[in-house]
Amino acid sequence: MEFKPSRKGSIQFYKHHPDLKLIGTGRSACAFRIRDTDKVIKIFPPQFEHVAQEEAEIYRVLENTDYFPTIYESGSNYIVMDFIEGHTLFECLNKGVPIDSEKIKEIDIVLELARQKGLNPSDIHLRNIFLTPASEIKLIDVARFKQKKQCSQWDDLKNAYYRYYLKPYFPRKIPSFLLNLIAALYKSHLIPIPRK
Repeated sequence: MEFKPSRKGSIQFYKHHPDLKLIGTGRSACAFRIRDTDKVIKIFPPQFEHVAQEEAEIYRVLENTDYFPTIYESGSNYIVMDFIEGHTLFECLNKGVPIDSEKIKEIDIVLELARQKGLNPSDIHLRNIFLTPASEIKLIDVARFKQKKQCSQWDDLKNAYYRYYLKPYFPRKIPSFLLNLIAALYKSHLIPIPRK
């Protein structure tokens, strides 16, 4: 795998094995589904190898928790884990898949389970939470679960869910560009966030 620099904030690559199908890119890695399997390999470029090791360690702490993918192997720059079938909450909003309040409460329980294992769940956003075809919640991308600072992102999403999403006039399908714009404005602190 060969990586190239990107100005967009996500990892870019220009060569990979034909048995790998790209399913996602992020700030520190690319994720590929391994052909003819239910596994994903998450590959980190050299400058993010420390993140690969940290994330693998966190997944091991969470390994007996059904809400996270199982890891099968890890190395200095990769993690092999379960492929999660389903829709991210981002995709649910985009495609009009209903998100019921019981799932929001379940996510709170999952995050509390992680805290009980000595972790600090952080960077919890719509693309890191899956709703499977069996209506199960799964969380991915746990690399920041050991950071010290408190992350209010999940509380802010939950607040928006109860304040807006549950209203009868809230649109059931939201275009991707609009969801991405809202996320960019949120990250730039340009959206006022009412706190309880």
